[in-house]
Amino acid sequence: MDTKRLDLNLLVTLETLLAEQNVTKAAARLHLSQPAVSAQLSRLREVFEDPLLIPVQRGMTPTAKALELLEPLRQALDHVRATVAVHRNFDPANAKLTLAIACTDYLQAAVIQPLIVHLRTNAPGVRVSMLNLDLAVLDAQMARGDVDLALMTPEAAPPNLRTRHLFDERYVLIGRRNHPRLRDGISVEEFAQLEHVVVSLRGGDFVTPVDNVLLALGYRRNVMVSAASFLFVPEMVSRSDFVALVPERLVRDRASKLRVVTCPFPVEGFAVGMVWHERSHGHIGQRWIRESIVSLLDV
Repeated sequence: MDTKRLDLNLLVTLETLLAEQNVTKAAARLHLSQPAVSAQLSRLREVFEDPLLIPVQRGMTPTAKALELLEPLRQALDHVRATVAVHRNFDPANAKLTLAIACTDYLQAAVIQPLIVHLRTNAPGVRVSMLNLDLAVLDAQMARGDVDLALMTPEAAPPNLRTRHLFDERYVLIGRRNHPRLRDGISVEEFAQLEHVVVSLRGGDFVTPVDNVLLALGYRRNVMVSAASFLFVPEMVSRSDFVALVPERLVRDRASKLRVVTCPFPVEGFAVGMVWHERSHGHIGQRWIRESIVSLLDV
């Protein structure tokens, strides 16, 4: 059989003809003219090298070949229809999907963790793979489909990727709940005298841009620990007299262990957004997940 001569429309016509066993009724059901359906039946007869439907006194009767084709043809077309329906009408409760998300550890805790909790209740068949964000290869990862979504500063994204702003983050000063020297309205001088934990994503740095701001004000802070991850900081601070500047969303749910106060001088925050490739823009499941992230952040 020359399958190049087949197309989906021909198979749909054959299915309808076998169901109706009448060209006029099949044409009405397909919203086509009777000559158009007759022409398609001629093409089908050539492809299958069989009459398929034989005229009788009332309508038409299928040949033995047509009866053999009927059930597998119906199953195949039903599978195609179901596939199209799934991608047109996403059903979170029954969906099977794996999503690869790249972001920093802070955003894994602040955004992805609540998303995963949400998915377990609303879309239990959706799996999430979390990867460390690597800006140098992000564009290539997304082009290959290795990363579906990235959370990052939108301005740093490769220009050919789609972006959506999520929120603006600010830094807050944290210490243990009963820290003897941490209070609202703390002065810059008092801030500098505290024992600080800083985060160096490269690892090992004891000076950050915050220290440049402090130096311009005439102060140097007492940095005791340089951590490579924000996730390490709140727990360490809650068990000591250390303090730290951290993104506010990281500690929103830790009021029982931490005192959170405003930094006594302006510290530049940062924007957080979603970044994704054009190849996944129209995927209804991924679009649902992106919207879920937005709705969770608005809660």
